[in-house]
Formats: sequence, C-alpha cells, structure tokens
Amino acid sequence: MRIHLVDGTYELFRAHFGAPEARGRDGTAVGATLGLMRSLLSLLGEDGVTHVACAFDHVIESFRNDLFPGYKTSEGVPDELLAQFPLAERATRALGVVVWPMVEFEADDALATAAARAAVDSHVDQVVICSPDKDLAQCVRGTHVVALDRLRRRVYDEAAVIEKFGIPPASIPDWLALVGDDADGIPGVPRWGARSASTLLAHYGHLEEIPDEANRWTVPVRGAAALAESLATHRTEVLLYRRLATLRTDVPLAEGTDALRWQGAVRADLTALCHELGEDQIVDRVTRWLE
Repeated sequence: MRIHLVDGTYELFRAHFGAPEARGRDGTAVGATLGLMRSLLSLLGEDGVTHVACAFDHVIESFRNDLFPGYKTSEGVPDELLAQFPLAERATRALGVVVWPMVEFEADDALATAAARAAVDSHVDQVVICSPDKDLAQCVRGTHVVALDRLRRRVYDEAAVIEKFGIPPASIPDWLALVGDDADGIPGVPRWGARSASTLLAHYGHLEEIPDEANRWTVPVRGAAALAESLATHRTEVLLYRRLATLRTDVPLAEGTDALRWQGAVRADLTALCHELGEDQIVDRVTRWLE
C-alpha cells in the first residue's frame, strides 16, 4: 500500500491566496475551505490513493515558540484564513479523511511522525508526503519516503533532494539553521547563504563537524574566513535554530497505518456542510460514500 500524508495547512494557505473568494450562506469566508476540499477530492480520485491523512496547525503557535520568541506566530495571518481552520478540519473529516489537528506540535511534526511510523511498516510500499515545504525534505528516505509537490507534479526522492539542496535529507535541519527560514521565523547565521551552507554540509554532514577555523576546512568556499568567524560566534544560536528546524517524530497520533484507509465520505456530514458553504456541486464529485 501507499500512504499519502497531506499538509493541510499548506493546502489551506494555497487555496486562500489562489482560489476565488467565496462566502457561505451566513456570509463568512469559505473560499479556502472549498479550495481544500476540491484539492482533496482530486487526490482521492487518483489511482493508487488508498490511505490518506491530513494534518493541520489547529493553533499556529507551538512548543517552538517557548524555545525561541522569534518563531512564527499567527500574527499577520489574515483573520478570514485563521477562522477557516476549524471549518477545514470539519470538511476534511466529512470527506472521510483522518485529521490530525496540532496544538502543542505543528502539522509538519505530525506528518514526520506518521511518515516515520509507516516507513517501518512492512505492508507499506511507499510513503508520499504531499507538500513542497522544504522542512519536510528531511523526512525523505531513498525512494521509500518521498515528498510530492502536487502543484508542479514533482516527486522528491532522496536523489532529487540532493539535486535541489546539494545535501542529503538528514542535513536539511542543519542547512535551515545556517540559511534561515523566513516562513518559520528562523533568522539563520549572518553571512551564510544557500550555496556556502550546501558546500560545507555536503562535506561535513552536520554543524558540529564544521571546524571553527577556516584554515581547517577541507573544501573551498568563497569568504571562508568571514563565514567561519560568523559560525563560531553564533554556535549557540545555530544549534537552537537546528532544534527548531528538526521535525519531531514522537507526536502521539492515535491512528495507525491501517486506520488511514479511505472508505468514502460521510454523506450526512458532507451534505450538511456543503449546504452551509453554499456549494452543493462538491457532493456530486464524491465517488465513494461511507454509509
């Protein structure tokens, strides 16, 4: 079997900024939720999609905000989008898809945990993480656990991750710590960019293995002296940044692999919800019902 793990937060953001605006019967914004539902229905209609789960950031803030005050928050997220998270979770359940709403952890942590569990299940042929988020590249393992950018129809196995970032998946948290990640509020280390980080990590693997002194580096990098000085000065911070960028694989998810089998949408729940949303055509697109 193949396991498809969907980044619901990404899908909801993408739908909010890319799908047409829509209002429910009570006048509230529902466009992002409708976009998410259409996207999930499209996925569920593809050949080989049998086991699916979807993770959401039920609350944008997580345990990482306690570790670093500058980490991402809900500040700046449009109110109309934030208000749709509970609705999106309800819609996903109505479609019959397992939902993981994260509060203490993040949606990415849930996906990383599920991927790690499924990867060691002898009945699982492949795990497909449906998200282009670079954080999730660290979960990729060979061709067994891959990331899928559904918009661009690009699959990232381990070879593709190395081609894109210049480093293997295991070094992605170190790379993000050095380069920074604006989306997550990780500032990175001054002077370090994607190319210099990739060059050093491709050789040394992890931050601890990079010597403080540039004259001990065994790979040529432009501006090595300044980079080494900056890294040595920010050793404590960069290790914290890596901790922030490292996805957890110990999230207490209730559902096991078998429970992710999609058996159809819940007719009563979906019909009632679509009536509220003012979009009855979605019901007509459902090909399987759980009754």
